[in-house]
Amino acid sequence: MGTILEVRDLQVAYRSRGGDLFRALAGISFCLESGEVLGVLGESGSGKSTLAVSLLRLFRRNSVVVSGAVLFDGRDLLKVEPSELQAIRGKSISLIFQEPSVALHPTMRVGRQVRQILDAHGMGNSDQLVRRTGEVFEALFGEEAERIARSYPHQLSGGQRQRVLIAQAIVCRPSVVVADEPTASLDPTTQMEILGVFRALQKGLGLTMIFITHSPALLSGFADRILILYGGRVAELGVASEVLVSPKHPYTHALFRSIPSLDEPRDGRKRILPAIPRDSNLSSLPRAGCPFEPRCPERMDICKSENPGLVNLSESHLASCFRNENQ
Repeated sequence: MGTILEVRDLQVAYRSRGGDLFRALAGISFCLESGEVLGVLGESGSGKSTLAVSLLRLFRRNSVVVSGAVLFDGRDLLKVEPSELQAIRGKSISLIFQEPSVALHPTMRVGRQVRQILDAHGMGNSDQLVRRTGEVFEALFGEEAERIARSYPHQLSGGQRQRVLIAQAIVCRPSVVVADEPTASLDPTTQMEILGVFRALQKGLGLTMIFITHSPALLSGFADRILILYGGRVAELGVASEVLVSPKHPYTHALFRSIPSLDEPRDGRKRILPAIPRDSNLSSLPRAGCPFEPRCPERMDICKSENPGLVNLSESHLASCFRNENQ
């Protein structure tokens, strides 16, 4: 075990047409250990996808890196030359997008699309590329591997298309895989199937992975640690079992309470889930104090004017809340 990727004080903003900057990430720091699965959890607008694209510098045109570093193999990926970065993308660090129908070329057979990843990085001659592609498809599709490889994206189900994206991500045997909400567009049954694929790959290949999701249930028993994002900041970070069982940030508490249960009430009435009040988009607006303060049921006067720093609750658990500072 050892640190394979380190993010230091990463601050990223988006510039509006009027020239105003709206923060997406406001000082994110964490380390990723070799062989670890780090779950990144938060609502829409919390900064999850911005974090994913920042790791490989796949920014939109209106993105502005205010400060920070993404350190991989002794290099800051925010500063390396484009040619060097291009050699890293897909080969050393790969990104799985959340929408397969957009990520895959509609008029190209999927086997060729996976093989092109190998070819782009000079991973062997033609026979070797075909053999490696076949191995990955067989691992992900079993007896259907050849049929799937010859298919076009529109001929496949959503779950099959997602497996093709996974094939693209792992075919070069990367050091780190970043999965940006890879099950978001799938039905619950298919979500669990794809999660099973990730579990098997992590166990069999020892993948180092950042798994981004809005669903805590997908991280239980899978992630080693969980990072909770809110308003572009780290609200909580810790060992998965501690965060899931004993969350220490009011936002994490509220997020977990709003998860639907599979058990229906015995009296037959519909269960009303407790919602987090007010709009999560408020967190991106420039303001003093804690970004969660307008929605927090435990807010204090200090929360309106000062932003809490991360407090070490134990060697493996941190949270940014003033209520934790005296614990």
